[in-house]
Amino acid sequence: MRMNNRPKVVLILPKVMEDDLTDQLREACELQVLELFPGRDELLEIVRDVDAVIGNTRIKADSEFFDAAQNLRVLCTCSVGYDSIDIEEASRRGVLVCHTPGVLTDAVANLTMSMIFALALRLFPNAIHVRSGNWSAGKNAPDLGMDIHGKTLGVVGFGRIGQEVTRRMQALRMRTIWYDIFDTVPEGGPDSEYRKMDDLLEESDFVTLHSNLSESSRYLIGEPELKRMKPSAFLINTARGGLVDQAALVRALQTEEIAGAALDVFEKEPPDPNDPIIDLPNALCFPHIGSATEETRRTMRELTVENVLTALEGKMPPAPVNPEVLKR
Repeated sequence: MRMNNRPKVVLILPKVMEDDLTDQLREACELQVLELFPGRDELLEIVRDVDAVIGNTRIKADSEFFDAAQNLRVLCTCSVGYDSIDIEEASRRGVLVCHTPGVLTDAVANLTMSMIFALALRLFPNAIHVRSGNWSAGKNAPDLGMDIHGKTLGVVGFGRIGQEVTRRMQALRMRTIWYDIFDTVPEGGPDSEYRKMDDLLEESDFVTLHSNLSESSRYLIGEPELKRMKPSAFLINTARGGLVDQAALVRALQTEEIAGAALDVFEKEPPDPNDPIIDLPNALCFPHIGSATEETRRTMRELTVENVLTALEGKMPPAPVNPEVLKR
């Protein structure tokens, strides 16, 4: 039973949220902070009497979740992606969903650039060559890398991040082309040529993914798409793991159907330790670090707090996913 009329909020970002941000929440809300991420049954019990939940993509917000959370008004995920949330069901229940787009654009664009350089210049094989003692033993270094200027970068998904990657790589004299569900350059977007998906895959030396994950985009890159890529081409994914049929990618890398891949996201995270993609010599695998700078993560948490406090006041927050809920 509530002792006051303040909204009840549960924070499921254990040991992450800074004290000053937590204090902001405590000043406005009755706040419960979970030190550990709960199991499913415990989570469903916890959300039974809350007005807002703050978490991340580990929260599977489906019909069962919303059945339990009868008082829920706001669900904020401290992430750009929200594919773990059934948005249609949330909207039907009158729950406003918020996320944290925009603030990590630079961080993800920088990581994408780094991956392109790492693949092109064979940075990791050369570093391993030195660390393993092969250079000291007089053994030849791995094969030479390649220049990126003059090469074609295919950008799949021409939103904020895709556009920023395009600007950065154009400055380094890469030729850029792009694909999205729309076919005209957004206002203020960089000058780059549109291609149909199949044409982009066939033409690109590097293909980088920056699309949202939905039922229509799941396995956007599968066996047919990989077969369209050049044998010398590389695939980069800093978006969502489900955009790529990972089993098909493993086969394409093992048979050298494409030259290599750099992945910051996977179908299952973390991947199974025996997942073959981890040990492939032509795959660079990273632990979902697209937003992993101190500055970016702090800004994401600030936006999360602003989202939830503004939404609980009945006002439009900075980053709603389903704003129509507040317009009813």
